[in-house]
Amino acid sequence: MTGAVGDVTSEAGASSVASASQRRRRESFLAWAWSLLRLDFVGIAFAALFFCLSLTPSLLPRDWATGGVIGGINAAIGYGLGVLLGKVFRRLFLSHRDWWPPSPRVIHVLKGVTVVGAIAASLGMVVPAAAWQRQIAAVMGIDGPATLGYLRIAVVAALTGGLLVAAARVVKDAILLLARVMIRRWDINDEVAMFIGTAIVVVLVITLVNGVLVRGFIGGARAVFQPQNATTRPGVEQPVNPERSGSPASFVKWDTLGFQGRNFVGSGPTAAELTELNGRPAKQPIRIYAGLQSADTDDGRVAVLLSELQRTKAFERKLLVIIPTTGTGWVDPVAARAIEAMYNGDTALVAMQYSYLPSWISFLADQQKSVAAGRAMVDAIHQRWLQWPAASRPRLVLYGESLGSMAGQGAFGYLPDVVDMDFSAVLWIGPPNASALWKALTVRRDPGTPEVQPRYDNGRTVRFAQAAGAAEIQQVAADPPWKGTRVLYLQHPSDPVVWWTPDLLFAKPDWLREPPGFDRSAGMRWYPIITFWQVSADMAGNVTSSQASPIGHGHNYGDAQLDGWAAVAAPAGWTAQDTERIRRWLEKAMAAGGPEFQ
Repeated sequence: MTGAVGDVTSEAGASSVASASQRRRRESFLAWAWSLLRLDFVGIAFAALFFCLSLTPSLLPRDWATGGVIGGINAAIGYGLGVLLGKVFRRLFLSHRDWWPPSPRVIHVLKGVTVVGAIAASLGMVVPAAAWQRQIAAVMGIDGPATLGYLRIAVVAALTGGLLVAAARVVKDAILLLARVMIRRWDINDEVAMFIGTAIVVVLVITLVNGVLVRGFIGGARAVFQPQNATTRPGVEQPVNPERSGSPASFVKWDTLGFQGRNFVGSGPTAAELTELNGRPAKQPIRIYAGLQSADTDDGRVAVLLSELQRTKAFERKLLVIIPTTGTGWVDPVAARAIEAMYNGDTALVAMQYSYLPSWISFLADQQKSVAAGRAMVDAIHQRWLQWPAASRPRLVLYGESLGSMAGQGAFGYLPDVVDMDFSAVLWIGPPNASALWKALTVRRDPGTPEVQPRYDNGRTVRFAQAAGAAEIQQVAADPPWKGTRVLYLQHPSDPVVWWTPDLLFAKPDWLREPPGFDRSAGMRWYPIITFWQVSADMAGNVTSSQASPIGHGHNYGDAQLDGWAAVAAPAGWTAQDTERIRRWLEKAMAAGGPEFQ
């Protein structure tokens, strides 16, 4: 009996010990979770400052959700900076003062004032922020946000910033845990243990981000967008004209062209439409395309293009246009239709796909691939073009938009290469800031000319226009007289694709020192770190679709390609009236909403 009681007592004791152990673990976890919520009050002040500055004007209007995410990111960065500066200041300037630290009552008052002031400043800043967004929207002809609804930005920012601060504290706790383990197990010096722990965690975090998250994101993107590449947009049908790739007479199979390739060759004006438009017999425009599935390699796809050029007798046309595409393989239908209409169908347009990812993902994952593909395409077609008699071969023209512009520029080491290769004209729209040739020309621009519209060598070969309208582009093309090869860049002052660069983190660009262009807010200022994230948000909203911003602003160039073509590659005898006639025809086609414009 005594043994049974002992057993019961022993079991009860063991149960009590286990319960106490579980309680301690639970309390320890709760204490750790609460530590994630406790905030440094110098950090709070800096977080509020960074959040308020993030609400200042940027290139494009932002809705409350986007503004909240960017505000939260900046607030978290400001919080971390405030914590660091606060610790340094206390250690260097306050630790040896007799009056530091002050009494608990003073500390509580200071904390209360900091919290109340930070909240009041953040909420108060939303009111002028909404007004700024309405001003930017008005410049672009759209409606801006209401002040009351824009207050939601504070909620999104608090959630975003809180999650980022909590994640940073988890990383910090992991470093401390590793340091304690090394100190207990190997009796390592505290500073050495912290250094080793920090190095290990930083390496693990970088590996996780670069090796797992980024690759996982890109892999997921491929899984999402690859099936779309195999589909065909409703209303697009396989062409029957032999002048099109993918037709029964073509060397390229219809089902290998990809989503955008099928759109390109399965749409566009017919000879009958162009005859009616121009009042004289037109030719059937040639459109040549190679998709990712048309061959296994870039060289294989280029070989397909060369075969198609030969088959369609493209070198017998008046104009041959090489078009490196954007990330998905897209060719702007406005640009394609405009040049075909100007030459009454006596054209051959040739394009090649190098990715099926949207441009902003391709910029991260396939940037070098796009440049290599563009170089291979341009070099091969140029070499085949040189084999034709100079008196009978077509004018050679290069066109690229967005990432397609960057891919096309990759074919040239420097500007004289364009002239040496006998290109008649080059039109590049919305070039990414990372484009090597664009950057070199901008950096070496003529003294006294602004970055937003630079002039290089007094415009002898290359010129830049803000694409503010037909009159501005015509003026750029006319003054001074433009002879020989013509290279034209069209770039909006509000286009984040053109102006985004990692340098924005810590360096003020020239375009923010200069008077603003026609559609950039005069209230935009540069702030370290903050402006980088603002422009990043502008770009993320634009490059997912060129239609994310109003026509004629941001990365949406509308029908400016027509004016660009008229400036660099107009047929003999072309007039401003001809340009307007083609513009009305394009507007009618876009209003009809055919498959190519969807």
